[in-house]
Amino acid sequence: FQMSVLLETSLGDIVIDVFFKERPNCSRNFLKLCKMKYYNMCQFHFIQKDYVAQTGDPTGTGRGGESIFGMMYGEQARYFEKESIPKLRHNRRGLVSFVDSGNGMLGSQFFITLSNEGIDFLDDQHTIFGQVTEGDDTLDALNSQICDEAHSPFKDIRINHTTVIYDPFDDAKSFPYPSRSPSPTMEQLFVINKIALDEKEEENDGKTAAEIEEEMREKEAKAQAQILEMVGDLRHADEKPMDNVLFVCKLNEVTTDEDLEIIFSRFGKIKCCEVIKDRRTSKSLQYAFIEFETNEACEQAFFKMDNVLIDDRRIHVDFSQSVAKNYKWDKKGDRKNDMRVHQERKGGRSPRRRDRSRERRDDNRKRSRSREHGRHGEKRRRERSRDKSRR
Repeated sequence: FQMSVLLETSLGDIVIDVFFKERPNCSRNFLKLCKMKYYNMCQFHFIQKDYVAQTGDPTGTGRGGESIFGMMYGEQARYFEKESIPKLRHNRRGLVSFVDSGNGMLGSQFFITLSNEGIDFLDDQHTIFGQVTEGDDTLDALNSQICDEAHSPFKDIRINHTTVIYDPFDDAKSFPYPSRSPSPTMEQLFVINKIALDEKEEENDGKTAAEIEEEMREKEAKAQAQILEMVGDLRHADEKPMDNVLFVCKLNEVTTDEDLEIIFSRFGKIKCCEVIKDRRTSKSLQYAFIEFETNEACEQAFFKMDNVLIDDRRIHVDFSQSVAKNYKWDKKGDRKNDMRVHQERKGGRSPRRRDRSRERRDDNRKRSRSREHGRHGEKRRRERSRDKSRR
C-alpha cells in the first residue's frame, strides 16, 4: 500500500503520497501529526506565486510548530534531524517538503511547490518527503491568491481536516490519539484582517449550473472587492463605477480636453472632460474620462463613437471601470468632509481644528499680555511709593 494523506483545505482537497522508503522519519512525523489532527485549522501563512505555499504552524506566524517526537519524548526532541540520502530535487510542481527550522532540524512546518520549473536552491536546505497526487485544482487556487508584501494571503486559507489513508508505523502506546477532530477555538474562527472562505457551499436545490456558476463569480468578485478595500484601492467594497462616465483611449497626443468636449457634446451636456496627463511632463497619456449629465447620453456616445477617427487616430470607447472619479467629481461639501477625514487619519488637523487652535493661541496671547501689563503696573506703583517716602 502507498502511504497517503488527504488534506481537506478551505480551497479544496489535496492527496499527498509520502516517500516512506526514502524518508522514513519524515514520513512517520507527517503521518502521526496528521493522525493526531495537529494540522487541523492550520493556516497557509505564506504563499508566493509560482514558488511555494507553506503551512503546518498552529500559531500562523511561521515561527511555531514541533515534531511528533517532541510530543512523545519531551522538549529536547522538539525537532529532528533532516534526511538527505538519497538526494531528492525540487524539480516539479506538487512536491512536499519539511521546512528547515535551522541547523538542519525539522519540525511540523511544510510547503508545497507551485512551480513547474526546478527550484534547485531549495534542494540542500529543505527535505522532500512527499508528492501531491490529487488536487491540481487546489494547487491552482493556491497559486492564484492575492497576498501582501510579506506573501501572506488576504484570504483565511486553512487545513480543515486531515485523514490518514494508510499508516504502517506503530502508534506509541503512551501517546493518545484523538477519536475525533477537535473543535476549532474562537481565535481560529475569527482572524483579524483575513477574509473568511466558506467551508461548505450552500445547498443548490433547484438551481441550474449557470446560476450556480454566476453565484460563485459574484462571491469571488465580492471577496476581491473586500481585498481591494483592505489594501486601500477602494474606499468601499460595494462601490461601483459611475454609469455616466465614458472611458476613451488610443487618443492622439495632440487631442485636448476642448477637442473631445466639442466632439462628444452632440450626444448631451458634458459635466467634465479630462485628458489624463503625465504629472511631470504634462504630456497626454492618450486616454480620457468624459462625464455626461445623463446616463442616456453616455450610452449613445458609447454606441456611436467606438472606432471613430479623431486627429488621425481610431479611438476606442467603453464605460468607465474606474471608481477614482467618484472621489474627484464629488460635491464640494463631500470633498471637504473627505479631506477632513483624510487629514485626521493621517494624524493631521482639519480646517475646523486649525481654526480652534488659532482661537486658543489668540486667547493665550491676550492673557499673557494682561498678566504682563499687570506686573508692569504693580512695579510702577511701588516706584511711586518709594519716591513719596524719600520726599
